[in-house]
Amino acid sequence: LLINYNCCFFLLLSMLTMFMSGLGANFEFDFKKIVALSTLSQLGLMMSCLFLGLSMISFFHLLTHAFFKSLLFLCAGLFIHMYKDSQDIRFMGISSGMPFVSVCFCFSSLSLCGFPFLSGFYSKDLIIELYSFYYYNLLFYLLYYVS
Repeated sequence: LLINYNCCFFLLLSMLTMFMSGLGANFEFDFKKIVALSTLSQLGLMMSCLFLGLSMISFFHLLTHAFFKSLLFLCAGLFIHMYKDSQDIRFMGISSGMPFVSVCFCFSSLSLCGFPFLSGFYSKDLIIELYSFYYYNLLFYLLYYVS
């Protein structure tokens, strides 16, 4: 009983981490902080998988996340270098200077969002599908799906 209670508590904590970091990234103007908050959101997703007992699925998401996040970090580093260490996204016109890098950045961002038929879609879809087999209350479901 105590182990189940602790898993529910840590599951809620990881879902709140996903939600709050995603919400914070929407209102941030610093380019590095946005990428870091999206990484924190994905770590919350992987931790929620671990607390559900889906360790192999969490490792699968870690591997797919590593591929598209590395591309995202490379593109972000190129953008910051091109704009002479300026990290404020309000002063960047990303697609004007480097069109190929901006296309790669958009594809990695879409994969981070779980866009269909990209690598992030398969791992996140599997996680959400397996999560729906567990019997948690509606608040947990809404928080998980919104995050």
